[in-house]
Amino acid sequence: MFNTARMGLFAALLAGVAGPVLAADFVEPPVVEPAPPPPVYEQPVEYGGWYIRGDIDYHWSEFRGGDYITYGPDPGTGRFDSGELDGAFSVGAGVGYQINQHFRTDLTADWMSKSEFRGSTTGICLDGDPCTSTDTSSYTALLLLANAYVDIGTWYGITPYVGAGIGGAWVKWDKLHNTIEDGEFSHNGGKGWRFAYAAMAGASYCLTDRVKLDVGYRFSHIEGGKMFDFDSDVGPGHDKGINVNEVRGGLRYQFGNSDCAQPVPIAYEPEPVYTK
Repeated sequence: MFNTARMGLFAALLAGVAGPVLAADFVEPPVVEPAPPPPVYEQPVEYGGWYIRGDIDYHWSEFRGGDYITYGPDPGTGRFDSGELDGAFSVGAGVGYQINQHFRTDLTADWMSKSEFRGSTTGICLDGDPCTSTDTSSYTALLLLANAYVDIGTWYGITPYVGAGIGGAWVKWDKLHNTIEDGEFSHNGGKGWRFAYAAMAGASYCLTDRVKLDVGYRFSHIEGGKMFDFDSDVGPGHDKGINVNEVRGGLRYQFGNSDCAQPVPIAYEPEPVYTK
């Protein structure tokens, strides 16, 4: 019986020691979950600011007709039977302001180089018989416009736009030379300011974060004005206006925030998440 009691006491002591050890085996340590990849945010670009531009173009001018005063036995008004203008180049510059992503305005000045004119008129020669005169001249112009544009949107770095402008043009005609059967005579050319307006469409492309390539088409209309002075019982003469179709190309440099600039990525490391 003593042995039985001793064995019971030993079993009780063994159970008291083993119990905490077995209990400790079931307590799991805290698990640290790996942090998710840090999210990346893009800091939005605030569009706007001043820009400058430079352009070149090749244009075709359309002579919209002309008339002149005649003197002599039957004074009245004559008109050009025909008139054509050759193509020419232009160079221009401007300064503008990008209001937001979709709207901008600028002031531009374009110098239109000499465009040759060739036309014809019908009149009475010195012998009293009807005759046809071959008329040659040329014109140059300085076109000043205030413009507004809508940048429609940007796809693959290309931004199409439409726009319109209003302003004036300084037009200078060279001497008008008349060649008839009886010989030649000439009139001094007219010059002066005229009202002008324009409509344009094109697209720009980001070359750098501040420089854009700009290509497009512009239609300009220059109101009529004095074409030549009086001479040899004819004049003065006035043209009825000039239409100009331009294919343009140029560069724009943005001083302010440009839509060509890439958004700045902002990343942060979240705190580790512990679970029990």
